[in-house]
Amino acid sequence: MKIGYEAKRIFKNFTGLGNYSRWLVQSLAAAYPNISFYLYTPKTSENPRLNFLLHFKNIIVRTPNTKRINFFWRSFGVVNDAKKDSIDIFHGLSHQIPFGLKREKIKSVVTIHDLIFLRFPQYFKLIDRIIYKFKFKYACKNADTIIAISEQTKNDIVHYFGVNEEKIEVVYQGCDALFYQTITPQKISQVKQKYQLPTVFLLCVGTIENRKNQLLILKSLQFLPSNVQVVLVGKQTKYAQILNQYILQNQLQNRVLFLQNVDFSDLPSIYQLAKIFVYPSVFEGFGIPILEALNCGVPVIAATGSCLEEAGGLNSIYINPNNEHELAKQINLVLNDETLSQNMINQGKQHALNFRENSIAQKLMEVYQKTLIKC
Repeated sequence: MKIGYEAKRIFKNFTGLGNYSRWLVQSLAAAYPNISFYLYTPKTSENPRLNFLLHFKNIIVRTPNTKRINFFWRSFGVVNDAKKDSIDIFHGLSHQIPFGLKREKIKSVVTIHDLIFLRFPQYFKLIDRIIYKFKFKYACKNADTIIAISEQTKNDIVHYFGVNEEKIEVVYQGCDALFYQTITPQKISQVKQKYQLPTVFLLCVGTIENRKNQLLILKSLQFLPSNVQVVLVGKQTKYAQILNQYILQNQLQNRVLFLQNVDFSDLPSIYQLAKIFVYPSVFEGFGIPILEALNCGVPVIAATGSCLEEAGGLNSIYINPNNEHELAKQINLVLNDETLSQNMINQGKQHALNFRENSIAQKLMEVYQKTLIKC
């Protein structure tokens, strides 16, 4: 079998969707060495996160052999290349598939991560919403199979696009194996010194943006012991100005630390140094940072209202994303109850085993095989 992937994000995106794409291809290539995996990308790049490609002879990278504009090759020209390579299934890893796959009788799968742009249009520019809706709707209509990364996303696809739920398969994500490998005390100590991390801190990892709702964590600080600090890791948007204004107004300068451009290899140590991972996002398609935290042995407190319970499992704690009093109450509970904290850690690690590479790679291959025999 030959499987092709729209792989631009593998080479150009080193956060959420890129992480998902690299993890998926690497997991499948390791589990199925006799299957060929073709990565179609307008351009390649150099980054340590791409070194895994060197270890798999069954991963083939394809770039355009013409000077066509990237958009046109990704949307149209890639189909001709896939046909030349005798691709059996083409998988769009992030919400879209190229035009013309049906014409060339190439079976297709698309992963839909979320429909946040429809649920919360206020967070997106009008032109972006128009483009997203066209791409997502086309992919959902024309792909032979849709992969939703959570039950929440599956329900949204049915609700917003009227897709028959029998066409949708829920296949969860995993996280990079780096997050469940043993880290030496020396490495953890070096990371703590490198980023000047406090002794007792709450951690949140993700883009600093309105939807991620980091302001709720800052609001909860007034109800927490004065030695408890907050570390926010992620790219900043204009929303960071709101956080900084709140910090100044409430004299929290010594209790909040922003970190950007953190080395990926340092993230597991930062997780392990945290007392609690807090993820108050208003809405997510899945929530990989929760899975990263669970694998690192950190208790998780997340928000209700989307799919975070699917990622965090039964033994994490979930709070109203608009209630700082409730958040503070649960933080204090975990900080002051060592038995509860340890149980959350142990059960969280157990829950995270459900998202390991082998089991999800097997599920993905089952989806591909079912897609191949569809009429």
